[in-house]
Amino acid sequence: MRFKLDENLGRRFQVFFRDAGHDVETVLQESLSGATDRQIYDASRRERRCLVTLDLDFADVTRFAPEKTDGIVVFRPPKNPSLHTLELVVQRFLEALEQMPIAGNLWIVEMGQIRIHQPSDRP
Repeated sequence: MRFKLDENLGRRFQVFFRDAGHDVETVLQESLSGATDRQIYDASRRERRCLVTLDLDFADVTRFAPEKTDGIVVFRPPKNPSLHTLELVVQRFLEALEQMPIAGNLWIVEMGQIRIHQPSDRP
């Protein structure tokens, strides 16, 4: 699968995605550092990449419609997480991805659960 990591995740997490066999780019690699949320969303759509971020703004389905994307993932770790905790959240997501497709959906990934928003107009 193809992913775009927002700048709040950086290159460190890119390794986890690559090790799981995914094609992954970062916002920083694509010179989108400091870009607006809309620009990052639009770039992800154009490139047909699932957007992965810590930015809760992307969970607003009225502004960033997941059904028009290859998926949006918002990681919600506990407040002030350690690097290890963030790594666990990423690993949880990658394991869940093997069980269910993400295209067109918004996933909110937390330590103990993954909430999936599916557009209501789907059959």
